[in-house]
Amino acid sequence: MKKTMVAAGAILALTAGSALAQSKSVKIGFVSTFSGPTAVIGNNMRDSFELALDHIGRKMGGLPVEVIYEDDGQKPEQGKQKTEKLIESDKVDFVVGYIWSNVLLASLKPVLDSKTFLISSNAGPSQIAGELCSEYFFSTSWQNDQTPQAMGTYMNTKGVKSVFLIGPNYAAGKDMLAGVASTFKGQVVGQELTKWPDQLDFSAELSKARAAKPDAIFVFYPGAAGVQFLTQYAQAGLKGQIPLYTAFTIDELSLPRQKDLALGVPGAQHWVNDLPNDANKKYVADFKAKYKSSPSFYGAQTYDAVGLINSAVVAAKGDLTKKDVMRNEMRKANYKSVRGPYKYGNNHIPIQNFYLQDVVKNASGELVLKTVATIVKDSQDNFAAKCPMKW
Repeated sequence: MKKTMVAAGAILALTAGSALAQSKSVKIGFVSTFSGPTAVIGNNMRDSFELALDHIGRKMGGLPVEVIYEDDGQKPEQGKQKTEKLIESDKVDFVVGYIWSNVLLASLKPVLDSKTFLISSNAGPSQIAGELCSEYFFSTSWQNDQTPQAMGTYMNTKGVKSVFLIGPNYAAGKDMLAGVASTFKGQVVGQELTKWPDQLDFSAELSKARAAKPDAIFVFYPGAAGVQFLTQYAQAGLKGQIPLYTAFTIDELSLPRQKDLALGVPGAQHWVNDLPNDANKKYVADFKAKYKSSPSFYGAQTYDAVGLINSAVVAAKGDLTKKDVMRNEMRKANYKSVRGPYKYGNNHIPIQNFYLQDVVKNASGELVLKTVATIVKDSQDNFAAKCPMKW
């Protein structure tokens, strides 16, 4: 009788433990920039995340989803503090977001030390793709070098023989310029890294570029800095003199302010709003209907983060302690991505296509981004070989 009671108690304890695992919510911490000039990016990411949650009924694996949004203020130390709060006080199951590579690098250790999954929906510093790769880190965007590498490849097809590189002096800026230089077959005749994020006067850099007499200029400036750069590029009289090639400088958020200055300036991207897959059509249409504006690539990557997390929670049947199950499922990229199907490399960075995007006027005379061609298929980042993970 005593043995029977002990056995029954053990069964009840197991049942209670299982019920506990199934009864909680999925807690997601979301770190991005929601104040200052670049808040427009963070807001577009948040709107896309919320729309994706709406599309799955705001539940994952039968569990309700709770999202805690934190503002990093575009400052690495503030981002780290907010990340630590999410881990230590809020005890989230996933951490998502991160626009800026320097903020992500500062915030990385507390997340990984706690064995919490971190999904970057934008920043892709080379260190995390290489020696700092982790079984708890996934990207739904790219490694920073990949997009400019595609642009370097495109510049080769255009017969460009020399280029001058300009970008901001922080982790992503350095990666971007290194990326285009790694695939460009011509000569890099000059490079300027500017103070970030405070410098918005690029007259000195443009003068140096003019003096170098390159065939082209490549520039990476996200957000308001990209608007300022295009304005000053035109004011300096360079628009008709030296062709400009970009990565992340022209997007759906900056285009309304750049206007006609963006015409004739090609860019590279892994996602453009007109990609023809069904998931993307629904995302773009529903975003426009709900928010009365267009989604950006920042938003598209963040929308995908919900699909990736949901696939993991469903595979684990709502038991968030089954991290091996969730990790193995995420490695499959087994969800409907708005970029179309892709695979993960051993470092959890997407292996994916990159496209040439251009600014055109639609039938209504509005400026929109359009997919022109596929520059490279199934691009894998250059740092995967430095990642020790094998799976």
